[in-house]
Amino acid sequence: MSYPIDQKLVVAVASSALFDLSESHKVFLEQGVEEYRRYQEANLGQTLDKGVAFPFIRRLLRLNHVFAEEQPVEVVLLSRNSPETGLRVFRSIQRYGLGITRAGFFSGGSPYPYLPAFNASLFLSANAEDVQAACDEGHAAGRVLDAKMEDDDDEELRIAFDFDGVIANDAAEKVFQEEGMEAFHSAESDKAQTPLQPGLLADLIAKIAVLQQLELQKRQTDPHYKQIIKTAIVTARNAPAHERLINTLKSWGVDVNKAFFLGGIDKGRILDIMHPHIFFDDQLRHLTHLKSIPAVHIPFGIINGPPPAP
Repeated sequence: MSYPIDQKLVVAVASSALFDLSESHKVFLEQGVEEYRRYQEANLGQTLDKGVAFPFIRRLLRLNHVFAEEQPVEVVLLSRNSPETGLRVFRSIQRYGLGITRAGFFSGGSPYPYLPAFNASLFLSANAEDVQAACDEGHAAGRVLDAKMEDDDDEELRIAFDFDGVIANDAAEKVFQEEGMEAFHSAESDKAQTPLQPGLLADLIAKIAVLQQLELQKRQTDPHYKQIIKTAIVTARNAPAHERLINTLKSWGVDVNKAFFLGGIDKGRILDIMHPHIFFDDQLRHLTHLKSIPAVHIPFGIINGPPPAP
């Protein structure tokens, strides 16, 4: 009987997102593949430092301990390493006690074509080319930026999303970029009851909402249970454009714990208080100054330019 991967929330993560590979990558760039292989072999016993996505991944996998029967989460390692040079990555996974057992090693090739095979709702990588190629093919992918946060012992998982071009498509963003703010607000008011089409991360937030429902059910039988997942929308939208956002999420059966309609206020002012373990946005200008927030760029939509012609 095959493993029911299609029934899980699956996150595919590159070793460059899960761990800090800056030192290893420097060896690769300066000395080549063969010296990189020797370096990894010589340091096989040295556990890799935590990377940008580590706090998010560790807490997400915690749900498999809480829901031991359902095992609702699967994290798959997809790496440009060869199986041989990837040994250090897997040993580090084991030493940190992460429940990651499935992987694909591509010996320098890009892993993104295999995302559908793993039913991945998200692919995280530090490789900009891999992420862009995945997004151009319609896969949910994000590039982790070089920001770090302290990974404390708290089990709560805080996930923050931008909306347009991330959860929803960029149809509304196109109106704003091409016709201006007044036209955008007018269009959003007229279409307040018309849900936007899903964006690349719509499936991710929908499956996270299912996990939150599992947690609510657990609280009904265990009043002392502390909810792990907390979700937030942090968007540049403001009234009157807020209503269409709310109605879009409602039409998908998605509830979030918090929503911030900032109307141009720097998102960092909110994120520095919230301290999410991961934040997704399609605009780099909202991300590059977030030095203590694990930030993920979704290179999709009019903000990031059209995908290349086939």
